Amino acid sequence: MLDLKILQKCPELVERALAARHSDIKLADFKKLDERRRGLLSEVEALKSAKNKISAAVAGLKRTGGDAAALLRQSSELGARIVALDAETEATKSALDAWMLRLPNMPHADVPVGKDENDNVEVKKWGNIPSFDFTPKEHWEIGSGLNGLDFDRAGRLAGSRFCVSWRWAARLDRALVNFFLDVHTKEQGYTEVLPPQIVNRKTMTGTGQLPKFEEDLFKLEGWDYYLIPTAEVPLTNLHAQETLEERELPLAYTAQSACFRSEAGSHGKDTKGLIRQHQFTKVEMVRFAHPDASCAELELMRGHAEELLQRLELPYRVIVLCTGDMGFGAAKTYDLEVWLPGQNRYREISSCSNCGDFQARRAGIRFRPAGGGKAEFVHTLNGSGLPTGRTLVAILENNQRKDGSFSIPKALRPYMDGVEAIERCNT
Repeated sequence: MLDLKILQKCPELVERALAARHSDIKLADFKKLDERRRGLLSEVEALKSAKNKISAAVAGLKRTGGDAAALLRQSSELGARIVALDAETEATKSALDAWMLRLPNMPHADVPVGKDENDNVEVKKWGNIPSFDFTPKEHWEIGSGLNGLDFDRAGRLAGSRFCVSWRWAARLDRALVNFFLDVHTKEQGYTEVLPPQIVNRKTMTGTGQLPKFEEDLFKLEGWDYYLIPTAEVPLTNLHAQETLEERELPLAYTAQSACFRSEAGSHGKDTKGLIRQHQFTKVEMVRFAHPDASCAELELMRGHAEELLQRLELPYRVIVLCTGDMGFGAAKTYDLEVWLPGQNRYREISSCSNCGDFQARRAGIRFRPAGGGKAEFVHTLNGSGLPTGRTLVAILENNQRKDGSFSIPKALRPYMDGVEAIERCNT
C-alpha cells in the first residue's frame, strides 16, 4: 500500500509510476473518493461543533428555568444527521481503502522502464553452458525414463500439473531442501521457521496477494482460509501489527513449504513437466530491513540465491525486471534464470524483490528508531532460495548423459549418501 500523503501531495509521481507499469488505474477515482471523504469529515466536525454549542445553550436555559424544547429538537436533528454522515464517511473510507489495496507499488528509480519481459535487462551471466554430443532431452523424459517422475499417476490422483516423485527423485527433492536450508541457516545468517501453510484473508492481504490475485489462489471451501502460494506470505506476516526495535534489524528468515498456485493465467503454457505445477516445494528467504539499507539488502539476498546455483554448478543469468514486468508489490526485482539444455534457453528459477514499505504498510510492521522519535515502517524483501522442482529440472538437464542417466552435483552428494549419479541400475 502506498503512503496516502504521496497520493494527496504528489499525485504526478504516482501517475508516472502507474504509466511506467502500464497500469489502467486512474487517479481520478482516488481524487473523487478522497475529496468526498475529507468533505464529509469537515461537515461532521462542523455539525458536532454546532451540536456542542446547542448543548451548552440548553444547559444554560435549564439553569435559569428557560424552555429548551426547540434547542433539544434541533440537537436531535443534528445528532441524526451526524449518525448518517458518519455511516457515509465510513463507507467512503472503506471504498478508498479498497481502491488503495489495488494500487501497485511504485518502481524504484533505477528500475528500467519497459512494457514486458522483452524489456528486462541482463546484468550478469555465470557458468558455462554445457555442450553435448547428442540431442539433450527435456527433464520429464529423463526423470520418467529413470522411474523417478510419474505424471500419469499424479494425473489420476489429482489432475494435470501435478507429479508423483519416486525413489531417487523424492530423495533428491529432500536433499535439495536440506542443502538450501543448511546454507541459509549455517552460513548466511537466516533463522529457520516452519510456518502454517494455510493462512487467513488478512495475512494474504498483508503481502499483496489479496484482493488483486484472488483467482490465482486456492481457497478452502467454507473457510476464510487460503493455501499459501509461497512461504513469503506467512514469513512476512510474522511481525504484522508489531513494532520492532531498530537494533533488531535486519531480520532474516527462511522456510521450506509446499506452494499452491492455480496458474490461472498460464493456460497452455508449460503443460508438461515440473516447470509450472499447482503444488511444488520451495525454500524462501524473507528479510526485514531499515529503509536506508534495503537496497543493499536486496543485493545481499540476490547473492545468497546465486550462491546456491553456483555450488550446484548450474549456469544462470541475472536480469533486472523492467517496470512493466515487475510483480504487484515489488519496487525492484532481480530474476535468476537457469540454463535448460532441453529447452535451449534460460528459465526463471529465483526472484528476489525489494518491496520497500509497501507490504509493511498493509501489514502494519514498524520499527522504533534507536534515537527516539516516531515509529517508521520497515522495508520487506523476499526471494526464492530455491524451488526444488525447477532446481531438479536444471540438474537433470545440465547433467544428463547419452544413456539417459545423470550425474549428481558434488554439493548434493553428502545429502545422497555419496551417490554420484542416477543410473538405470540404481534407481
